[in-house]
Amino acid sequence: MELFRISLDTYAEKLTASGAANRWNAAGQYVLYSGSSRSLSTLELVVHRGAIQPTKNYRMMVISVADEDDLVQQVHLRDLPHDWRKLAAYPVLQQLGSDWYTNQQSLLLKVPSAIITQEYNYLISVTHPDFEKKVQLVRTEDYFWDGRLL
Repeated sequence: MELFRISLDTYAEKLTASGAANRWNAAGQYVLYSGSSRSLSTLELVVHRGAIQPTKNYRMMVISVADEDDLVQQVHLRDLPHDWRKLAAYPVLQQLGSDWYTNQQSLLLKVPSAIITQEYNYLISVTHPDFEKKVQLVRTEDYFWDGRLL
């Protein structure tokens, strides 16, 4: 499977995670957020406009993950609280992701996008035992920000 991640070019040559808290993980948990498509990855970053630095260079990271069903655990919409897309739901979602991360239930956590709920983002646990063997940065591609998005 191919996954996509947009990163500043400074950080695009290696699969590393900062450990910063986000919607699906608590601080100190090292996960990479990636999208199922280039376009979803773009939308996710645009929604977090504060993270975009238009004067900097970005790269699209193309990540390959082995196509093995047992490497992926999916979070289903039906199992989420009705307000899961709101900031107020972060503690519930972070606990869900923390349980997955701490128990090393799978290499990937497939989660619905809060922007387009019919599409998916993937969290990749860089501390999972299968990470080194099953995940590879295939290439990086030039990335151009269309000014109309900003």
